[in-house]
Amino acid sequence: MRFERLWAVFYARNLEFFRDRSALGWNFIFPFLIVLGFGVIFSGKGFKEYRIGIFPHPSGTVSLDRAKIPAGFKEIRYAEFIGIHSLEEGLEKLRHHRIDFLLETGLAPHRYWIDDSSPKAYAIEGVFKGSLSPANVETLVQKEEIQGKQIRYIDWFFPGILSMNMMFSALWGVGYIVVRYRKNGVLKRLHATPLTALEYLLAQILSRLFLLIFTLTVVWIGCNLFFSFTVEGSYADLFIVFGVGGLSMCALGLLLASRGSSEEFTDGVLNFITWPMMFLSEVWFSIDSAPEWIKLASKALPLTHMVKAARKVMNDGAGLSEVTLELTVLISIAVVCLVAGAALFSWRK
Repeated sequence: MRFERLWAVFYARNLEFFRDRSALGWNFIFPFLIVLGFGVIFSGKGFKEYRIGIFPHPSGTVSLDRAKIPAGFKEIRYAEFIGIHSLEEGLEKLRHHRIDFLLETGLAPHRYWIDDSSPKAYAIEGVFKGSLSPANVETLVQKEEIQGKQIRYIDWFFPGILSMNMMFSALWGVGYIVVRYRKNGVLKRLHATPLTALEYLLAQILSRLFLLIFTLTVVWIGCNLFFSFTVEGSYADLFIVFGVGGLSMCALGLLLASRGSSEEFTDGVLNFITWPMMFLSEVWFSIDSAPEWIKLASKALPLTHMVKAARKVMNDGAGLSEVTLELTVLISIAVVCLVAGAALFSWRK
């Protein structure tokens, strides 16, 4: 091995990278934006670790007035008290892991509901009982059973993981590949054929969509052998939801790659888009405690609607008529991105 040849390649690759100003800029800007985003979402008063839903005794009115909560419990740290209008609303949020503890305000005995499989609920229950008089704590509290079928966290979590995996596979499998083909001159050679931009883009989408559904099926079967997932709705409806969601992700990937020629820059843009979607689309946890503008921004993300529709079908037994809004948004995103991508598409660098 000759040091001169090693140094020549090392120097040339570094020079190529530093000359690519877009890629160089993303390497500095992207980590800063991620830290800034996490700081806004998960720090200060905008985000709390524990979410406690409170609803009034039938004789009272809904209020976040902590005077109606046991004195030793109302100042619990890292907890957000969320006002809920009815028991039914609170139980639905509890079953869907949007709150960790549900408490009825008013005089003793204090009624509360928890998900016994939740570590957070176990911790809050301990704090709640500890805030009352130890001598007669059993007479001051009344633990109630959750009405209706309880949703396991893994059943709530799984649709989000499948959707997130499809997002990564679609955006990188379409957007990144198209940019690499353009950089390597493959698109330039294809342009010499009768193939149109729309035909090429549709072929890319259909190919990736087939691979997404195939991968989804294999992952589902493999995971189901270990966890035995419960699907309350129709498998056909769930298939349609994932198919439409995958289509919108592929179309978005093509739009991003319609004119790019730098693989490093495209990788940075894809990261910039996928990371916010991954954390703002409630794949891992609910964002009910986040600022209102963040919750509003999450509704503009395709992954949000994909995850929401999949959970409705899988966890609540919803039909296509009940996820019409989510499917409409996903189809609209797919059509807009495909049309815009075809209009902006460039065969050359």
